[in-house]
Amino acid sequence: MRKSALQAAAISADAIAGDMALVRRALAREAGAFRLIIKTHNQRLYRIARGVVRNDAEAEDVVQEAYMRAFASLDAFRGDASLATWLTRIVINEALGRLRKKKRIVAMPENPEAQIIRFPLNPSDLNPGDDPERTMAQRQILGLVERATDSLPDVYRTVFVARVIEGLSIEETADLLGIRPETVKTRLHRARSLVRKALDDEIGPVLLDAFPFAGRRCERLTQAVMKRLGLEG
Repeated sequence: MRKSALQAAAISADAIAGDMALVRRALAREAGAFRLIIKTHNQRLYRIARGVVRNDAEAEDVVQEAYMRAFASLDAFRGDASLATWLTRIVINEALGRLRKKKRIVAMPENPEAQIIRFPLNPSDLNPGDDPERTMAQRQILGLVERATDSLPDVYRTVFVARVIEGLSIEETADLLGIRPETVKTRLHRARSLVRKALDDEIGPVLLDAFPFAGRRCERLTQAVMKRLGLEG
């Protein structure tokens, strides 16, 4: 085994050991452990949920419910995968379940514009050091990327969010979605083509860090979960 592979294995083992230690603290009802888990994983979990349900408020609900499901079954975490992967699977299942339920109950609107939900970008979610012009430009670009992503068909959008925006590997994405790596590659290629087509006329192939989840929004969700756990007033 090459040195880099050995190093990667050692890092992975250390990460799993850290996850297990954190889970043990949470199982002992240590409030700080729950808060650390939530704040560490909020960004990824929100982006994944948002990529599936295409609605800010519902994505927050999905993440909150996923945390509650995860925390109710923490004793089932064995460290076979990272805590991040374990939580992400729960979020994906929760989000896809809601999507399937919604499709059974509500007919999709015929107007394609009605399916594109704009992301509100709060000032607290952007870099406070940015000047007003830079902040406005960033909002406009992020809005374009987010709307282009929202317009993707479901099977492409989830892969695109996981692989491109969240930065998961092809293998991680395949594992999370329960599909083959080759399927991830095919869907990703199609998703990129569709997004590029939507953006070419305005910003070209630039893909920035979209779907922010920080500042007050991150703290709000953290507080909500902690309150439901009875660990914070």
